[in-house]
Amino acid sequence: MSVSRLKYITKIGVEQMGELADSLSNPAVLRLENLDTNIAPPAAAVAATRQAAGTDEANSYLPFLGMDSIRLAATRLVGRQAGQDYDWKTECIISAGGLSGVLNVLLATLEPGDEVLMTDPTYVGLINRVRLAGGVPRYVPLLPTPSGWRLDMDTLSGIDPGPVAAALLMSPSMPTGAVFTQSEWLALTSFCERADCWLINNTAMERILFDGRTVVHPASFKGMRDRVITVGSASKEYRMIGWRVGWVVGPSSIVADVARVSISNVVCQTGIAMHAVATAINDPNDGIGGSVIELQARRDLLLDELSDFAVIPPHGGWSFLVDVSPLGIDGTIASRKLLQAADIAATAMVNWGTERCRNYLRIVYSNEPISRLTGIGDRFRRAFL
Repeated sequence: MSVSRLKYITKIGVEQMGELADSLSNPAVLRLENLDTNIAPPAAAVAATRQAAGTDEANSYLPFLGMDSIRLAATRLVGRQAGQDYDWKTECIISAGGLSGVLNVLLATLEPGDEVLMTDPTYVGLINRVRLAGGVPRYVPLLPTPSGWRLDMDTLSGIDPGPVAAALLMSPSMPTGAVFTQSEWLALTSFCERADCWLINNTAMERILFDGRTVVHPASFKGMRDRVITVGSASKEYRMIGWRVGWVVGPSSIVADVARVSISNVVCQTGIAMHAVATAINDPNDGIGGSVIELQARRDLLLDELSDFAVIPPHGGWSFLVDVSPLGIDGTIASRKLLQAADIAATAMVNWGTERCRNYLRIVYSNEPISRLTGIGDRFRRAFL
């Protein structure tokens, strides 16, 4: 019998589809189910990793809160994006990946039963971490439109701020690729002020923005510097998934509590990875701009190929959603049909928010080149029409 804290912890779906696709050993299968990428990480970071593997400094428990080089680099990065000054010694710690940082922040900010404002849909791994920390998701819908997702401002304005202890937000969001506008961020930050709550800003894809969009950081809004906790990661922007390095930057009082959780959880981060991530952050040739160009080209191709289907265009990130309900099926059936009839592995959005998420199928475009994505429209039609 499972312990009570696991009562509401659901499967992600990616693990099941990934294992199924692997078991087929079929190179023709398009791997659109998982947030891997075939875009290379910064060369300087790879070289730094190789060098670190032979050093004694990298083979150490110390320092528990992360090497000075990565703490300094991460703090400067967040400061530039937010237009704020942060002290790297008291307002930044390093985590074992972004999601580890998110869980540590939730454990440091929530009492059991506290509500956490989240978008619907959102990444089920974030939902599960809220529940592990004793929190209760409080969803504000993202509304699908022909031009992309928009925040449901009317629903947000009607949410009781009293029980909300934190907002856990991401822009671009997973799995939708939704990017908050300036006015949407203003509404969200205003809500957090009314709720007197933390705003946990998951910036894993912050700069993966399409069509000339620019970063809007919630800590840049008046009065929000001491309310926003930024959790970043090297996995997406720097394409360094296997390094498992993230960071938490925020007011010193809460970062001190996050540090207590972190030391009680992972203890220390991957030594051979931290200096490499610092190298990537400081590298003017980090490849982020080029990867955004490539990802936007893939998105544009897919939107054209799948124009016969109910695709909600993403404004950033690595994935988008297809509404399969007009086909008279749900995401689970759509996922099965695509794999069986079209050699496409894609994940159904069951558990990625409220019940309406059953209507959606996620398409990840970070791990397949344009040459293999070309013709996907014919595959979809073969499976569904």
